[in-house]
Amino acid sequence: MIVFLIRGLLRDRSRSLFPILMVATGAFLTVLLYSYVKRAMGDMVNSNARFDAGHVKVMTRAYNELADQMPNDLALLDNQAILSKLSQEFPEMIWTPRIKFSGLMDIPDAQGQTRSQGPVFGMGIDLCSPDSPEIELLKLKQSIVQGRLPRMPGEMLISETFAQKLGLNIGETATLISSTMNGSMSVYNFTAVGTVRFGMVALDRSAMIADIEDVRLALDMVDATGEIVGFSGNMQYENSHMVKVAQRFNQSYKESEDEFAPVMVPLSDQTAMIGDMLKMADSIGEIAVGVFVLVMSIVLWNAGLMNGIRRYGEIGVRLAMGEPKGAIYRSMIFESICIGLVGSALGTALGLMVSYWMQIYGLDFSSMMQKSTILISSVIHARVTPTSYYIGFVPGLFASVLGTMFAGIAIYKRQTSQLFKELEV
Repeated sequence: MIVFLIRGLLRDRSRSLFPILMVATGAFLTVLLYSYVKRAMGDMVNSNARFDAGHVKVMTRAYNELADQMPNDLALLDNQAILSKLSQEFPEMIWTPRIKFSGLMDIPDAQGQTRSQGPVFGMGIDLCSPDSPEIELLKLKQSIVQGRLPRMPGEMLISETFAQKLGLNIGETATLISSTMNGSMSVYNFTAVGTVRFGMVALDRSAMIADIEDVRLALDMVDATGEIVGFSGNMQYENSHMVKVAQRFNQSYKESEDEFAPVMVPLSDQTAMIGDMLKMADSIGEIAVGVFVLVMSIVLWNAGLMNGIRRYGEIGVRLAMGEPKGAIYRSMIFESICIGLVGSALGTALGLMVSYWMQIYGLDFSSMMQKSTILISSVIHARVTPTSYYIGFVPGLFASVLGTMFAGIAIYKRQTSQLFKELEV
């Protein structure tokens, strides 16, 4: 009987070709969407962690409330003491201090007059310590376009796009005009020794990076730091673990009412956007499957109804010959399972091929992100995971069978008394 049903599907293309194409399309889109969004969400979270939030971040309570404004007048004091405490309590984690600031970058000419200038976002990080993790965290060696990494005091990196906009060449002096930790004006000269391109519009637009000791001198922040970011030893973010780390640290300062007391905040709690991204990254598979199951079930239900109307004569003959309605209903469901398996396999294969291509080459969205402030790569790739190999079968099989089950209910409404009149036509 099974062989008979399969032969019937192969011989009657109208019963198999269109449903298989529909199932294959749904499975293809499910695999592609899952692989694409999984990587995009992962990249966004990873980029925000490496360049901004860390897996956890330590700052003062007052700084935390205004963190988006980079209020260095509310910075952490006794930087070394806090770093030592963190290293002792959480030795399995990576800790590094950072100072974020903004200001005006002025490029002088040969006479010392302003040649060009523009607003700049800066970051002071530990560039010169031999055991500093920052070069690897920010992937600075891979991001160098021209020049080299800073090795001496007063040297800096600047984004390639910003350098071109200002007309700044390697080896030239640039003046940072900003405000100190105490609110007074700061004017400090840096030498550009390299340009970088991170592939993130928000950074490439107007960023500079300098050693944290130079930034402390420029901003009058001796042994102070805006924030201390922490990362797990394997660089994998686990929200539940980081929440526990933050709770354990904050317990030590629970009774303090000092607004300058340190507080640790996990990545998921720093901004609502990051928290939503983490939740969406965990549920993207269910969202993709649910959407395509719903859409494909409706389409295949309509296809099943039209196919049932076309097969009224066949179903009538089978009923007239005494075949039970349940047997006919089960045979149609078996046909839908065969169609679902073939269509899902075809769609999954095509989806994996395109996903692998996007995993290597990606899609460039830089033209659409010129005003973006989100720390995410402008070239977004897909990521093929073990789930990608079978997630397309879920909507493919479920929607195909569900559509046939709804359409096949009409079999039980057929009256034997009407069969002979239909068969006479």
